[in-house]
Amino acid sequence: MKIMPNRLDRGFELYQEEFEKKAIEVLRSGWYVLGNEVKAFEEEFATFVGAKYCVGLASGLDALWLAFRALGIGKGDEVLVQGNTYIASVMGITMNGATPVFVEPDEYFNMDTTKIEEKITEKTKAILVVHLYGQATKMDDIMALAKKYNLRVVEDCAQSHGAMYDGKITGTFGDIGCFSFYPSKNVGGFGDGGAIVTDDEKIADEMRVLRNYGSEKRYYNKVVGANSRLDELQAGLLRVRLSHIKELTAEREHICNRYTSELNNNNIILPTIRDKATTVWHQYVIKCDRREELIEYLNNKEIGTIIHYPIPPHLSEAYSYLGFREGDFPITEKYANTVLSIPLYNGMSASEQDYVIEAINGFN
Repeated sequence: MKIMPNRLDRGFELYQEEFEKKAIEVLRSGWYVLGNEVKAFEEEFATFVGAKYCVGLASGLDALWLAFRALGIGKGDEVLVQGNTYIASVMGITMNGATPVFVEPDEYFNMDTTKIEEKITEKTKAILVVHLYGQATKMDDIMALAKKYNLRVVEDCAQSHGAMYDGKITGTFGDIGCFSFYPSKNVGGFGDGGAIVTDDEKIADEMRVLRNYGSEKRYYNKVVGANSRLDELQAGLLRVRLSHIKELTAEREHICNRYTSELNNNNIILPTIRDKATTVWHQYVIKCDRREELIEYLNNKEIGTIIHYPIPPHLSEAYSYLGFREGDFPITEKYANTVLSIPLYNGMSASEQDYVIEAINGFN
């Protein structure tokens, strides 16, 4: 049995008729940019997360860098961010000329909130919270520190569509919540897409201007903006996916509960969930000190895996100018050397789950 780490076709097949009907409807409408589908999706997604406003954008990265631009954060400013995140989170900071200040992660793969305060300086302007792998960060600590030091809070929710902390959905704690709708995300489209959510009307209005060449009215440009618009086709298809998000999330939870209860191997460490937090299981990430051996073993059984992420941002060539060296963030680096995402996707059959569980339990 051959099992890929992810199967996007299965997610399509679950609601194929609805997706195809919506695609034809949009194509026949004759309106393909910033029309009724985008407006409807923005309203529906805002309702889903519990925010007042949603602004559709071209990608999750655009959501991040435009968020910091809208908040006026740039050259000379520092933004705290966890060290083990995907590099796009950091790019959202540096594309505005600001400096990332890395914080080590906790046992749940999110920012260790006990290590934030020591990193705050006079230059610190914001905290970028990343709800990694689908689990919500300890937001009560984050918001308390933000209030104490008058810091902005941006949430990277690319992997946490619908995850909650203390009953509140990620993306609604800080000033701006940033989302990606890349096809592999829990609310995934069929191409690139993203959005921000906020309760601040001024921020929402500014984001609408920034996404459309800095124009509030056609050919009248207030600022130098970007071309970052969620298109009608993606918005329509995302509306279909969003309408099924509860059952899709429940299915992933069922699969991951099986993994947690049935995986039993002393060579691996299973993920755990923080008190008061929920996870939407964007990934099921185990840790293994003999990771390369495990990958080879699973490859021989035709079971695919992914490393999220093998090179932490502070050691990437892109950020060599920051001057960090191996050993500067030992927990981040330990995770980079041991984490492994095992197969997880909507439409994964029980027999496929059985095969993965049996294989991992047989690794010695």
